[in-house]
Amino acid sequence: MPSTPELFWLAAVSLFTACLWMPYIVNRILEHGLWPALRNPNHDARPRAAWADRLMWAHANAIENLAVFAPLAVATHVLDATSAATAAASALYFFARVAHTFIYAAGVPLLRTLAFVAGFAAQAVLAFAVLRAAS
Repeated sequence: MPSTPELFWLAAVSLFTACLWMPYIVNRILEHGLWPALRNPNHDARPRAAWADRLMWAHANAIENLAVFAPLAVATHVLDATSAATAAASALYFFARVAHTFIYAAGVPLLRTLAFVAGFAAQAVLAFAVLRAAS
């Protein structure tokens, strides 16, 4: 079965999510030095830089939402429920997650919520396509 846009965007959002730890680890190295940053972290120790703390939360949120998006994208592909709408929704999901991450790290609350809702709407489009194909 050939690849679909939904799988392409799933790979893109997975790669993006997988890389989100890098900036806040660099920040941790700058704040504490290399060796302390490489030791097992104290999970209660928050970064001093507010953006790094927010980026950690954005990363956790991205992982939580990837757990919803990934099975929907795969099910859309497997059930051959792809369409222009599901392809557009998958692209929207990727760009909404990128926007959400940068807006969250910047500390802009209302825009962060709008980006999150756009990602949720994209997930809903895929969910409805999967439900329609499965019925």
